[in-house]
Amino acid sequence: MVSGTGGDGVGPAPAQPPDDDSPSAALLEDSTEDLYENAPCGFLSTALDGTIVKVNATLLAWLGHRRADLVGRRTFSDLLTVGGRLYHETHFAPLLRMQGEISGIALELKRADGSRLPVLVTSTVKTDEDGQPRLIRTTVFEARERRSYEEELLRARQESERERERLKQLAATLQASLLPPALENVPGLDVAAYYHIASADEVGGDFYDLFPLASGTWGLFLGDVCGKGAAAAAVTSLARYTLRAAAVYDPDPAAVLRNLNTVLVHEYSGADDPRFCTVLFGLLTPDDEEGGFRITLAGGGHPPALLLRADGTADHLPTPGGQLIGILPDATIATTTFRLAPGDTLLLYTDGLTEAHTAASGSDRYGDDALLDFVRGLAPTTARRTVAAMRDLLAALGAGVDDDAAVLAVHAPWPGQGEHRP
Repeated sequence: MVSGTGGDGVGPAPAQPPDDDSPSAALLEDSTEDLYENAPCGFLSTALDGTIVKVNATLLAWLGHRRADLVGRRTFSDLLTVGGRLYHETHFAPLLRMQGEISGIALELKRADGSRLPVLVTSTVKTDEDGQPRLIRTTVFEARERRSYEEELLRARQESERERERLKQLAATLQASLLPPALENVPGLDVAAYYHIASADEVGGDFYDLFPLASGTWGLFLGDVCGKGAAAAAVTSLARYTLRAAAVYDPDPAAVLRNLNTVLVHEYSGADDPRFCTVLFGLLTPDDEEGGFRITLAGGGHPPALLLRADGTADHLPTPGGQLIGILPDATIATTTFRLAPGDTLLLYTDGLTEAHTAASGSDRYGDDALLDFVRGLAPTTARRTVAAMRDLLAALGAGVDDDAAVLAVHAPWPGQGEHRP
């Protein structure tokens, strides 16, 4: 046999266990007992009825009890708080009997001084050779730092939720300040509007208004600023008040949009985050001879308005070629003039509606053609009914509407039909 090999002649000889009387054997035995008694976790053994039969020094130190206070005298349930005992009887113990093991359960133990110790408990049923349960072994991990961490997380979450609620209220207040508090009551005209908020956490950039001008005329506009948040809100406010002021100075719709374009280009030219918007601006003049209104509509890169006629037809109003407002110093403005006859309804909208997702995959958009087909099914109608239908449509699109959407409708009633308010 080769020296240094095992019994089969290959490889080193296996280490022999120390003699039972050797110092290393005694050290090993002492170390095993010390590991149980002074482990960094608590150990507890109980009979099947819960009576404590063995407990290590670590758990005794945590609870402030003597071994004689617990072994043979108390049950594991006795160590729990009232709520813990209830959970132990209704959930913990039944699951342990069924599964033979249950782990990571958060409980609270009562110390001898009455204070509470948060712990994580794992229990295993020990069986004999015949598979019959004989003993329950339980490991207890102190969870004070974890509980403190969880409480800190909870406080942080609650504070975050309070801050989010404050921001939502601020966004809602700011959004409301960017819209007219109430649409003007225009004699001989039925008017309605609706603003759909896609996210309560962010301020959108859609805006609209209807206001009186000189000589019995009225100004009307609806627009959409690029982006969201405070920066978009600033542009929205600037655009809304510039449009009103420009219309007082020169009510020609094309001139109004050119004025707004000049202001935005001057304000944001060369900025790292350039801002622009799309707008439709209309000048409404009562048609005293035939009834209804004569409207001149100017467009700057905005989706075309829809005209729902009294005869049941509906079409887009042509404002092609109008360019975005705030990008080029000399933006092209498209205009069209038409008559809003009695029974007709004019509908203005932002692209939050037409760009809404319709497929579950999120790849399909609602689109201008679908909207045209939809409103053709409404005509003839009133402004109030049109806006109500738009509200229902946006609700049906649900989460697919990921951008704010605004709609504004004006309707010329038939003689004797009366004026309708939203």
